[in-house]
Amino acid sequence: MAQFIKSKDELEFAIFCIESIATSLHVDASKVYKALNDESAILKEYIIPEYDVLHTQGKEYILDDILDVMRERGVVV
Repeated sequence: MAQFIKSKDELEFAIFCIESIATSLHVDASKVYKALNDESAILKEYIIPEYDVLHTQGKEYILDDILDVMRERGVVV
């Protein structure tokens, strides 16, 4: 597990987010991971820190929220 991920639940949530975005955008999950982790810090600076709030929301809300953050930061997959 990466240092910034503190629990199995956070890891599973990160995977859920990555796979959901990949499915929505019709791209490979590895490209989404690279965009959220290597090309930006959205995974480390937004998704995991906001886990407590985000994981209580529905899938569509989570997906739309993360896609909005990606657009705001100019992240393209």
